[in-house]
Amino acid sequence: MATMTIRNIDESLKARLRIRAATHGKSMEDEARDILRAALSVEPPGPGDLGQAIQRRFAHLGGVELPELPREPIREPTDFAE
Repeated sequence: MATMTIRNIDESLKARLRIRAATHGKSMEDEARDILRAALSVEPPGPGDLGQAIQRRFAHLGGVELPELPREPIREPTDFAE
């Protein structure tokens, strides 16, 4: 097992950890270990499909119906050298 020291913790954060540990009947060290274990046990989401992410983000706003535009033939390229 490794040892880790955490410096410069706000007093209010330390007090909240102390209260949380006491509520769970643990030492502050045990409580901090449990918090870290819980936070890091979940795999971060991998890179996803940007289109799907945007759709999920705005799905609650409802859908948008866009009219289908008729396709046009490709224009002949213009020769600017003439």
